[in-house]
Amino acid sequence: MDFSQKNILIVGASSGIGLATTQLLHKLGATLFTAARHLSPELAELGTTFLPLDATRPLPAEALAALPDVLHGVVYCPGSIKLRPFERIPLDDFRSDFELNVLGAVQVLQAVMKKLKKAEGASVVLFSTVAATTGMSFHTSIATAKAGLEGLTRALAAEYAASNVRVNAVAPSLTDTPLAAALLNTPEKQEASAKRSPLQRVGQPLDLAYMASFLLSDHSAYITGQVLPVDGGMGRLK
Repeated sequence: MDFSQKNILIVGASSGIGLATTQLLHKLGATLFTAARHLSPELAELGTTFLPLDATRPLPAEALAALPDVLHGVVYCPGSIKLRPFERIPLDDFRSDFELNVLGAVQVLQAVMKKLKKAEGASVVLFSTVAATTGMSFHTSIATAKAGLEGLTRALAAEYAASNVRVNAVAPSLTDTPLAAALLNTPEKQEASAKRSPLQRVGQPLDLAYMASFLLSDHSAYITGQVLPVDGGMGRLK
């Protein structure tokens, strides 16, 4: 895959899946614009154009001023994991999950859609979760938010198909990122998580980065409106 002529914005690029995607696209020659709350040392090493951005707050007009007139792709990676019994989840946690996972993506995409349409062949990649379509205990807040994101994916794909802007989502299972650290911080937890997967391992950030890069590339030019599982088979196999 050659990204040498493509301008890509990655939101949530400082760690985890966002960082892995940024590192891969950097190797593939993309011109990268990255956004996150903080510039991590790993991201700083790549020399991308960094845009400080908190997706949970209203987007200032100048926040994305450094972006070029034409964008060929956007990856929105921010996510959350709050696993608790339904009766113990405050309503504010449902709101914050929805604001981060859905409304954050909405405001970024509204701000850059004209730039994407100018590419005459752009791609948006969002991130859902296997829990949005496979019922899992203690996942009600994040599953609800990510189900909304999947609805957003399909609606935007339909609305912007005529503008040749493709919109897809990737739905991982548990992935070994800083966000999931509390779930994988002992060998016992790692082993138990691996055993829940048909492939007997926990997902790695690069597993998701490869899929995101494929969806951004011209090789996926006939794919839009899809939610693609990268979950080791967890959502479909027993």
